[in-house]
Amino acid sequence: MFEGFDIGKMSEMMSQMQDKAKEIQEQAKHVHFSAKAGGGLVEITANGAGEVIDLNIDNSLLEDKESLQILLISAMNDVTKMIEENKKSQAMGMMGGMNPFANK
Repeated sequence: MFEGFDIGKMSEMMSQMQDKAKEIQEQAKHVHFSAKAGGGLVEITANGAGEVIDLNIDNSLLEDKESLQILLISAMNDVTKMIEENKKSQAMGMMGGMNPFANK
């Protein structure tokens, strides 16, 4: 059933994956994602690690708390989705080409 399975290769691959994951996490801090809401009245920028690094709010919203809250939530949700999609994409890329059952 597990013909050709090499536990040594599997251990080596897991170590490589952990190293690659650390590298990707560090690189993520240098990738920026921006989302706008309300036609650009609110703009939020976050890095790939999920840290908000910039927030711009149009002055016209400062008197309308409810609209400001709605637009902030919308922009934050959009930028969070971008970050998650990027993480998924990088995880799939990291897994590409790794086959613990390959005979070599």
